[in-house]
Amino acid sequence: MSNPFFNLEYEPAMENLGEDYYDIVIPAEFPEHILRFTNQSLLKKIGIDPDLVEENHWLEAFGKFQGLCPPLALRYHGYQFGQYNPFLGDGRGFLYGQVRGVDGRLYDFGTKGSGRTPYSRTADGRLTLKGGVREVIAGEILHRLGVNTSRCFCLIETGESLWRGDEPSPTRSSVMVRFSHSHIRFGSFERLHYLQRPDLIRNLLDHVIYYYYPHLCAQDNPYQKFYGELVERVAKLVAQWMSAGFCHGVLNTDNMSITGESFDYGPYAFISTYDPKFIAAYFDYGGRYSYGNQPVICRLNLEKLQAPLSLVMPFPELEEELANFDDFYNFYYQQCMLKRLGFIDLPEDLSSPLVRETVNLLRESQYGYHDFFAGLSSDFNNGWYEDVDLILENRTIIASNFQDWKILYHRALNYFTRDDLVSIKNVLEFCNPRNVPVRSVIEEIWKPINDEDNWQLFDDFLVSI
Repeated sequence: MSNPFFNLEYEPAMENLGEDYYDIVIPAEFPEHILRFTNQSLLKKIGIDPDLVEENHWLEAFGKFQGLCPPLALRYHGYQFGQYNPFLGDGRGFLYGQVRGVDGRLYDFGTKGSGRTPYSRTADGRLTLKGGVREVIAGEILHRLGVNTSRCFCLIETGESLWRGDEPSPTRSSVMVRFSHSHIRFGSFERLHYLQRPDLIRNLLDHVIYYYYPHLCAQDNPYQKFYGELVERVAKLVAQWMSAGFCHGVLNTDNMSITGESFDYGPYAFISTYDPKFIAAYFDYGGRYSYGNQPVICRLNLEKLQAPLSLVMPFPELEEELANFDDFYNFYYQQCMLKRLGFIDLPEDLSSPLVRETVNLLRESQYGYHDFFAGLSSDFNNGWYEDVDLILENRTIIASNFQDWKILYHRALNYFTRDDLVSIKNVLEFCNPRNVPVRSVIEEIWKPINDEDNWQLFDDFLVSI
């Protein structure tokens, strides 16, 4: 049988930009290729029948890299923990290929752990198996929580022993393929500003608009409208993170996608209780990228992007669009939190105080963040519509505003008819998965893989979400 991945119609979108933006690289050769995860649901997005894909097809394409396109390591710079770094770029991955989905959008296959590149510096260009497992889990749970996220297409164990300072070593190796809308980053533009190449910035910006914001191509002033839409997309993304209780951990500008999509999951973590000071990355000593700082940091990263963009468009236009960030964020955060509470829409005089008091309740009580929303979903019943005291009656939540919160929630329920309760219950179940991978859960999943090569908990978790 011919390999379905080799029969895809790959588009040389990035390749056609020219070698000012990337380096052609040679993938690593690995001693073993063991298929550990495949994302069957993504096959349909690119028009492949899952029944036609065999194990060796995955390994040929994404373990041995017998592809049709030249592997491209993308060039970029970035602000890392506030300091500009001109020595970045794809150091352990490359763009494998780009294809159209059945929805007409362009998608990237991007590797992680596929070997050294000109930007590896002293690193080995590899990915630990645990790192790959964590990235699979992150993409799938965030997708389930409604976050605009990249996802893992496949994960292959590669049979090497790696040494890492943040994992017990030696540890196992893997290569992962990420499925996303684009691997172009804020840092892709920042590098060109550093080189003082407005011609290359304009070329890249035209490329981004043509492929990822095509509805702007025929409009007046597409550059300003692009930046305005990116501001909105990023504000919406960080609102989704905050509602999901997710802390990315390393929001450097090279980890910000030009499409406003979440990607590159290293030391991420989900909060256990509501704590704005929660830190995901052990090396974030000052808490720059804490959970509560994420909206401020994303706005700052958009501000940093103004420097390269101002070489090809008026700076006041950029400032005008960025001024909308806070309003966008507050609007989308309220929307996201309302859905977690079971409501698609509520009038402002109900929605605003309900969301505010929900956050206050979670902050003061320190009740499990994800347990609270899962409890709303599992405990919800029609009796709540009649009697405020029945709401979460079996949950021990100690907070000064708990009764006031229940009264607000009861008012919100009574804004709807009794027949609407079925829809509210459905929204609660859809938006609040039973299992969210806080750190202890990920360690529980990893331990049998590490100790016994037992993948059952991993498989069960992915099914459960």
